[in-house]
Amino acid sequence: MNVVRAVSLKIASTLLFSLMGAQARYLGTAYPVGEVVFFRSLFALLPVLIWFGLRSQLRAAFHTNRPADHLVRGIFSVVGIFCMFGALARLPLADVTAIAFLAPLITVIFAFIFLKEQVHVYRWSAVAFGFSGIILMLVPHFGNHTALTWTMTVGLGLAFVNAFTSGGATIQIRRLTATETTSSIVILMTLLVMVASLVTLPFGWRMPGSWFDWAILFGIGLSGGLGQIVFTESYRYAPASFLASFDYTAMIWAFLLGYLIFGELPTVYVIGGAAIVATAGIFVILRERYLGLKRLRDNPIAPAAVIDEGESDPDAPVTTLPKVA
Repeated sequence: MNVVRAVSLKIASTLLFSLMGAQARYLGTAYPVGEVVFFRSLFALLPVLIWFGLRSQLRAAFHTNRPADHLVRGIFSVVGIFCMFGALARLPLADVTAIAFLAPLITVIFAFIFLKEQVHVYRWSAVAFGFSGIILMLVPHFGNHTALTWTMTVGLGLAFVNAFTSGGATIQIRRLTATETTSSIVILMTLLVMVASLVTLPFGWRMPGSWFDWAILFGIGLSGGLGQIVFTESYRYAPASFLASFDYTAMIWAFLLGYLIFGELPTVYVIGGAAIVATAGIFVILRERYLGLKRLRDNPIAPAAVIDEGESDPDAPVTTLPKVA
């Protein structure tokens, strides 16, 4: 375990993903979302293929016994990236980033519904607390309906769908990692997104008008591809439960990039709501870490995601006083 290297790589990945989002916002509605998604996937393949090629993992990427599960994961990714880029064209960068923080909380809901995981009062409370942060972000629009334009309404809807699909993709990745290699998950997802985006070709695609626009499109793909590589590499040096909370550094980059590039200053409601959502998400992450460690300690041979019938409820409130040594 190398904490410094792991944290550095993880924070670098959030910066790269934030740069991808800022560049997508810069293009705005200049090009159709499907076209931007296509070039994001196309140019992201360059660093991804080089990386896995150097590690001799390309051949394994195209061997899978679970094509249907990859397709489901790909559908989540297609919907998510379309919605994310659509939201970025309509909302400030910080707002889209803050709403995306709902993903870990939505993962709890999906794990309960689809994976049949036991979710107890602490984590349900964190989910409710997190959603209250989103309500706080929307408070100004409740009192001033003229401020909530149609463009912003669409952007908010797309941002929420992106958060839900991110939660769904996380659940699907949990299933795939049991048998699939990282190279297959990353490369097949990227190819599926690229192929799906080609369906939008007849709907207004146009040749980029300048070399600068080409550079931005290339930058979107490059930062996205490099972000995925650095993100994956960080988990070689520290456990996922330790690193997950550093995802929230993306809010710092969103604030800085939003201000420096677009002159966007987040409102106090956005800052307060983002803090609430991040706090709830970090609580869920830390709670998952605690439960995982407890299950391994109490029953080392049992799967980490399963609670046996005879195992005490780790979320049950403490009713006895601790013993004094």
